[in-house]
Amino acid sequence: MGEVVNLRAFRKAKARAGAEQLAEAHRQKFGRRKEDKELMQQIEALRGKQLDGHKREDDGEA
Repeated sequence: MGEVVNLRAFRKAKARAGAEQLAEAHRQKFGRRKEDKELMQQIEALRGKQLDGHKREDDGEA
């Protein structure tokens, strides 16, 4: 016969594992040093300026 499994404990363990994976993804996405954040802000500002520089002038028509 197979091993008896407590489904409630199994579900909780599965939920904990899923939550840990999500937490790890968030740590990688949002857990950056202050210097890294400032560098990314500077890069995004430069990209915005470059994009604005490539905009075409229009005469107000939509």
